Amino acid sequence: MTKLIVIAGLLALATPAMADEYYIVQSPATKRCTIVEKRPEPSLGLVIGAPFGVRVEAENRMKTVKECTESTTTGSGVKIEERRER
Repeated sequence: MTKLIVIAGLLALATPAMADEYYIVQSPATKRCTIVEKRPEPSLGLVIGAPFGVRVEAENRMKTVKECTESTTTGSGVKIEERRER
């Protein structure tokens, strides 16, 4: 019984480590930033900064990153898009 409690406690501690990570990625072709849940291949985009544990943190950071807020040929400002890998 004690072993079961210890194992359950260890699993509870390990669960946050398995949480999603969010990345800010800039497309090389369009120079637009998006937030993705999986780290993309280097050829698919430039990862900006470190991974974030919460999507809201990534969105807030994306609003302040110079590469994501500069004017481009497609418009200006930040547009947060949701893209999920299946």
